Amino acid sequence: MQNTEKKSSFWQRLLFAKGMREKSYAHKIAYISVVTALNVVANFVELKFLDTQFSVTIVLGLLSGVALGPITGFASGLIGDALGVVLRGWLYMPWVGFSTATFALLSGVFVEFLPLHFTGGLQVRMALACVVSFLVCTILINSTGFYYYNNAMGFSTAVVDYASEHFGEGVTYWIYVAYRLFFKGQIWNSLVNYALFFIALPVLMRIKQLGIKTE
Repeated sequence: MQNTEKKSSFWQRLLFAKGMREKSYAHKIAYISVVTALNVVANFVELKFLDTQFSVTIVLGLLSGVALGPITGFASGLIGDALGVVLRGWLYMPWVGFSTATFALLSGVFVEFLPLHFTGGLQVRMALACVVSFLVCTILINSTGFYYYNNAMGFSTAVVDYASEHFGEGVTYWIYVAYRLFFKGQIWNSLVNYALFFIALPVLMRIKQLGIKTE
C-alpha cells in the first residue's frame, strides 16, 4: 500500500483520493455515479425553520471530496447540483453549483496535501477545511453571487429593511453578507452541515474500499 502511494504523482492525487486510485475504471465509474446521484438527491432534501433554509449540500460536498478526491469530487458536485436543479425545475445559478463543488475540492485537497501526519490528523485537516470552505464557498462564492444577482434584479423589501434598521444605510456587500448569514441563518445551516460531516466522517473511514488517509 505504501509503495503504491509513493508512486502516485501530484496529478493523480489531485484527481483521485487514495482509495480511488487503486480501483479499476469500472469501480471508479460506479463510485463516481453513486456520489453524483447523492449530490442530485441533496437538492431535494430541505427543511425550513423560521427564516433559515437547511439543506445537506455542504455535508455531501465535503464528503464527496474525501471519498473521491479533489477534482473528481468537484466534478461530481458540479454535475450533481446541475442535474438536481434541472430535475426540480429551478433557475440554475452557476455560482451555487460552483460553491457546492468547491466544498469537495477543498476537502479533497486538505486530505491529500496537508502534511499533518499524526493520530487525529484527518480530523484536524477536516476542521481546517470547514473553516476555509466557509470563507471561500459560503461567503466569497455564494454570498457574492447572490449579492450581484439581487443587486441586478432588485433587493427584496426584507433585505432593504434589514439594512435600514440595523445599519441605517443601503444594501452594501457586507451588509448583505450579514443579512444572509444571520437574518437568513446561513451560518446555522453551515454549522449543522459541519456537525453532520464530522458525524459521517468516521462512518466513511470504516469503508475499507475507500482507503481514506487517516494520518
